[in-house]
Amino acid sequence: MRYMDENFNPIENKESDRPILENEQNQHSTIDHKPPRKKRTFITGLVLGILVSLAIWFIWDEKESTQSETIQAEIGTLQSDRVSVEVTTDVTGIVEKVADSVVGVTNLKLVRDIWSSSQMTKETGSGSGVIYKKQGDKAYIVTNHHVVEDAEELEITFDDGKKANGRLVGSDIWTDLAVIEIDAAEVKAVAQFGDSDALKRGEAVIAIGNPLGLGFSGSVTVGVISGKDRSIPIDFNDDDIVDWYADVLQTDAAINPGNSGGALMNLTGQLIGINSMKISQETVEGIGLAIPINLAIPIIEKLEKFGEVHRPTMGVTLLDLSSIPAQQQRGILKIPASVTEGVVINEVIQNSPANLAGVVQYDVIVEMDGEKIGDMVSLRKHLYNEKEIGDLLKVKVYRGSQLLEIEMVLKDGTAF
Repeated sequence: MRYMDENFNPIENKESDRPILENEQNQHSTIDHKPPRKKRTFITGLVLGILVSLAIWFIWDEKESTQSETIQAEIGTLQSDRVSVEVTTDVTGIVEKVADSVVGVTNLKLVRDIWSSSQMTKETGSGSGVIYKKQGDKAYIVTNHHVVEDAEELEITFDDGKKANGRLVGSDIWTDLAVIEIDAAEVKAVAQFGDSDALKRGEAVIAIGNPLGLGFSGSVTVGVISGKDRSIPIDFNDDDIVDWYADVLQTDAAINPGNSGGALMNLTGQLIGINSMKISQETVEGIGLAIPINLAIPIIEKLEKFGEVHRPTMGVTLLDLSSIPAQQQRGILKIPASVTEGVVINEVIQNSPANLAGVVQYDVIVEMDGEKIGDMVSLRKHLYNEKEIGDLLKVKVYRGSQLLEIEMVLKDGTAF
């Protein structure tokens, strides 16, 4: 229990009124000159935060610089790789191998210069050709008949741009083939014949030629065999009457004017067709045509040897049995219902081999020399590729329901 002085006044007895000892005065003086503890802690944290931020920024900047340098190095490497890549395929190898055997063929005619009395040559057309033979100091080129038709001079342009004069050896309008002779000095390559009968639908092929003239010389297009044994009607004199049916290969490799006479190659680099024409209709796209090399070779050999084609003939005109309505087959031809393929004799020429052998109108040819004849394509193939003038031909025909075998000796002529 604490007792208090009776004279003590709590109001008057304030601490500020109490005498301050010397020691207390010194202690108070020291405390008043130091910052508060909380303020000192805040400043220290602020400084540390700034230092840490600077350290993080420095490390991140170094990392970004390193990544940027790495990306730039990788881009440089990729660009270098693209420049150095060289693509080689089967197609590029074949083109390199056979390109020198494909040439440009320019049809020239002599015209009179209106400013003088001298004559000059004028280009009237151009196409392509294929060097197929080199013998001694001469070489031979196969092209299309319509490329060289009515030419007074022929100029041959090689793949490297060099030129040579050409001489027409022979030409055949019916197969649209022609043979040209040139000096062999500039010939670097000769095409190798393939087997067009061995082709399959869907098989890849390469067309090489000069579409639209020599400005596009050596153009290469790639496609497939779209169809075989196509029979295309041809009207030679523009009278709207079919004069001939050309047997061709169908391909979707682009074949344009100027490609005519050029090469159709298989993927072994063999010549399997002579590009001939293109169906030019607004509603038709991607149909190119070529003469099968197996049909072209006998014509080429005859043109080279004789300058023209002497064909064996029976002396008849023909129709495909498939083009005759079934009612007429039974009512007029009177053949058995089992006979669905063959060639109908429409007319027999007087004193022809067929007439002398006893063939009559409406006989239906179904076999030649033991080979089945299904249509005019197979008949022409056998007659023109297998037979010669003077050969004996054995023919089996249906005369009504009766099957007969007839023999005839073939003669020279332009009809079947």
